[in-house]
Amino acid sequence: MTFDTPDNIETRSPQADTDAAATAGPEGTLPPEEPEQAGEEVIAVRRGMFGTSGSGDTSGYGRLVRPVTLPGSTPAPYGGYFDDLVDALRAALAGTDAAFEVAIEQVVVFRGELTLHVRREHLVSVAMALRNDPALRFELCLGVSGVHYPDDAGRELHAVYPLMSITHNRRLRLEASAPDADPHIPSLFEVYPTVDWHERETYDFFGILFDGHPSLTRITMPDDWRGHPQRKDYPLGGIPVEYKGARIPPPDERRAYS
Repeated sequence: MTFDTPDNIETRSPQADTDAAATAGPEGTLPPEEPEQAGEEVIAVRRGMFGTSGSGDTSGYGRLVRPVTLPGSTPAPYGGYFDDLVDALRAALAGTDAAFEVAIEQVVVFRGELTLHVRREHLVSVAMALRNDPALRFELCLGVSGVHYPDDAGRELHAVYPLMSITHNRRLRLEASAPDADPHIPSLFEVYPTVDWHERETYDFFGILFDGHPSLTRITMPDDWRGHPQRKDYPLGGIPVEYKGARIPPPDERRAYS
């Protein structure tokens, strides 16, 4: 076959397609669309790349409009060990004031991970059942992360606790929410003492008040710092220098950690 024959058909190698996508700019490298989660909840609409306005953005991202969504409840069966875990927790909570249907708002399986949304007043009871029940044995809490959804009215602040069962080699997340007007969530210090400094950090950066924490003080920012820097409505710039004239107290007046 020669180049002047009508049977000649140009072919492209897979590598050529990959190279073309990689050099096509942002619009050529978007992640593949994932199937929509059943019951997906839209809590806000984000305009622009970073949600800011009036910044003189000339990047071309200013016209992007994208919904901010949270995955909805997942119906059983959940798959893998998730069904056994949920059944064991339901049995462990049966007959208590924190029965499964009362304490758990929703069960979410998203991207292969299990999250239990817990009503904040039952968080400690659920955590104790997960730690103590032989069929569960989630002995390790890996910390706590804060999340701020300013448009999610009535539950703007979330605390997320990733747990691990060393005995059964299983993982799950507990998530509790609180309104910005009442940012109180019970501390898990008595159940998992390792969350001590993690809850302090979440309080420092998000303003969540962990009731029952032995010494809930700022851990990074100065004690008199105004605001919580990782909230989405915190100013991105123009904050005045607040260390000017700072005073270091003598040792006998410094705060003590219990």
